[in-house]
Amino acid sequence: MSWFRRKDQKINQLEKKSIPDGLWEKCPTCSEIVYRPELEKNQMVCHHCDHHFRVSPQLYHDLLLDDGSGERLFTDLKSKDFLKFKTGKKYEKQLMDAKGKTGETEAIRVYQGKINGLPLVLGMMNFKFIGGSMGSVVGEAVSRAIKKADEENIPFVLVCASGGARMQEGAISLMQLAKTSAHLAKFAQNGGLYIPILTDPTTGGVTASFGMLGDVILAEPGALIGFAGPRVIKQTIGQDLPKGFQRSEFLLEKGFIDHIVPRSEMKDKLSRLIGILAK
Repeated sequence: MSWFRRKDQKINQLEKKSIPDGLWEKCPTCSEIVYRPELEKNQMVCHHCDHHFRVSPQLYHDLLLDDGSGERLFTDLKSKDFLKFKTGKKYEKQLMDAKGKTGETEAIRVYQGKINGLPLVLGMMNFKFIGGSMGSVVGEAVSRAIKKADEENIPFVLVCASGGARMQEGAISLMQLAKTSAHLAKFAQNGGLYIPILTDPTTGGVTASFGMLGDVILAEPGALIGFAGPRVIKQTIGQDLPKGFQRSEFLLEKGFIDHIVPRSEMKDKLSRLIGILAK
């Protein structure tokens, strides 16, 4: 059998057909090339291996909140360059670039709304905004969200996605660990229900504070969850790490989280938990 080849027939193609940017995505787990519109219909989950892509807060907003129920809170909060921090790029310039890239003013959104008819306060972190880092504004927004949930006597749910504390704010960012943890302790004493959802990645100071202080801790499949990175830990202890170390499945096995919930099941799982546990 002879095959037809353009080169053999001396057929020249004058113009190469271009593929529009953003039309295809390569899955980092199975390496399949996925058609992005189909991926979006599937809530940014790979059809081949169920890899959960990192997504913006808008997807969680649309996924979890009932239509028309969400009222956005604390939109007036904005970060400041307290330390006049400068390395290769000034902190002020980093903030401006992040705002232009994401259309957001900070690395978190907070809403008061309903999930399957049940009221809640919902926070969603944005990893694309300086790595979802926790600075003074993120800490203040989380603290206000906890107080709002306490005042309204409703649960607080927080979708976590972060590389840790925002070191451009120095010790001010580290103080957010204590601040948010103290507010959660008061919320728990008053009988409040707090459920964090750990997504890929949840690391650093967020894991060391409100990320791991939930009454029930949920995580998405395959999410990277930990404090220091695997490479740092390996260098520190001088040993190879177990397969799947710091992934949500590993943490579930070791008892650090309570449930792994696929994105498609998250709303129903949350509403069932709230219906059972909320005061």
